[in-house]
Amino acid sequence: MILVDTSFLIRALVKATAEDKGLRQWLARGEPIAASTIGWAEFLCGPLDPAEFELAATIVADRIPFLDEDAAMAARLFNDTGRRRGTLIDCMIAATAIRIGASLATANPKDFKKVAPFGLELAAY
Repeated sequence: MILVDTSFLIRALVKATAEDKGLRQWLARGEPIAASTIGWAEFLCGPLDPAEFELAATIVADRIPFLDEDAAMAARLFNDTGRRRGTLIDCMIAATAIRIGASLATANPKDFKKVAPFGLELAAY
């Protein structure tokens, strides 16, 4: 399974981007695509038009809930990676990916680099 973060999903909706091409390859192979409810909420903040919403909702029909155990893991990741301002949501998304054993697709891999030693696998595309 591949968990997409907000940055990846936004760019995947733009034709001919690397994210669009990667997503199309995964879909062609039948790779399950999901988003965490945290990332989905961030995506819904927009701006996005109804057609973008419909497309994204079709592609990412599976949204993974954020659980208590994810909250504990996210707090640990946040604390253990230096309590960097603006990274809590990334830690929440990463915690969800780690729990379900999914690779994380992101357009901003540097944002997740410090989390990799804790079991986060980034999806290549």
